[in-house]
Amino acid sequence: MAKKVIITCAVTGAIHTPSMSPHLPITAEEIADAAIGAAEAGAAVVHLHARHPKTGQPDQTPEGFAPFLKVIKQRSNCVINITTGGAPTMTVEERVKPAATFKPEVASLNMGSMNFGLFGMLNRFKEFKHEWEPQYLGNKDIIFRNSFKDIEYILTTLAESGTRFEFECYDTAHLYNLAHFLDRGIVKTPLFVQTVFGLLGGIGAHPDDVMHMKRTADRLFGDQYRWSVLGAGKNQLPIAAMSAAMGGHVRVGLEDSLWAGPGKLAESNAQQVKLARQIIEGLGLEIATPDEARDILALKGGDKTAI
Repeated sequence: MAKKVIITCAVTGAIHTPSMSPHLPITAEEIADAAIGAAEAGAAVVHLHARHPKTGQPDQTPEGFAPFLKVIKQRSNCVINITTGGAPTMTVEERVKPAATFKPEVASLNMGSMNFGLFGMLNRFKEFKHEWEPQYLGNKDIIFRNSFKDIEYILTTLAESGTRFEFECYDTAHLYNLAHFLDRGIVKTPLFVQTVFGLLGGIGAHPDDVMHMKRTADRLFGDQYRWSVLGAGKNQLPIAAMSAAMGGHVRVGLEDSLWAGPGKLAESNAQQVKLARQIIEGLGLEIATPDEARDILALKGGDKTAI
């Protein structure tokens, strides 16, 4: 499996708003089609959020997830990853409900509290369809709460389900937080560590930042983890290329970036997957199939979920 690279595609998220791109999936049908299209393009894992079908606001109710989860499960063998991050304005009890309900193979888990700054996007987008959008983006008082208590709550809530985690680490301290839970025996190896670069409030997107996070993870976890990266915005593909060249995995998708090149909106999640795939295969590597990703990450299998 040394040459197999897992592509994760995060198809909609809770950061970008409907007015920013006509290609951002909003309805359950759009989210399902986006996930299936990404899988067909080569994504082994799809990372999923739900949205209100009319306003596009983040929706972390199980009822918001159910319609597209069932369709994806019926039409694709891809690994389904349900967020427990939701949106920074939600409580941890709200955030964990979909994963607790559907017991997916993978759930995301943010590994530390942080300032969360989206207000820079107001410099690029001036007109909005919905009143909530500029208010949401312009908030300079968001602290994305992920206390030790919150993290332990999510881990223990999902402990009996066999769900494993995409550990999202936005800064060096988050890697140390993960090491703390590993030392306590609350998380199990192999760890799937998703290092996040370029979001205001977290570590930057300079190559030195990528190298620093990789060196720290190597020192803390040795061969007991699987490394993946996501770069926000314009950083998506350059950082994906660094990871693939260094033996890591990659995440793309419209949750993390709306772009397919300078000033060019991505027309679909599948388009971003194809661009990442070109980089990976250009390095002489191969993309992992969903079942190969299950082996690499030691997942329980799609037949053991409640989707």
